[in-house]
Amino acid sequence: MKDPRDIIKRPVITEATADAMADKKYTFEVDVKANKTEIKQAVEVIFGVEVEKVNTSNKKGKFRRMGRYGGYRPNRKKAVVKLTADSKELDFFEGV
Repeated sequence: MKDPRDIIKRPVITEATADAMADKKYTFEVDVKANKTEIKQAVEVIFGVEVEKVNTSNKKGKFRRMGRYGGYRPNRKKAVVKLTADSKELDFFEGV
């Protein structure tokens, strides 16, 4: 298994994901090559919780121009992780 911190890159915090946190659904940006099983194991190891379900979505990088030069932004993968009812909540805003 890969290192769990290489699989989970960062949490995605927006208004929509903050509302979903009340239902114990947390959104993470993950490695593009990671599958659902690896994501589930990584979240369980890093945060010490039990994961019920993982949903993933791939986002293709957009085309961007800088003057006459063009290129693509990197592709991203997003995972929505639902925790079991008896799991503790994840706290991203501890020192705020």
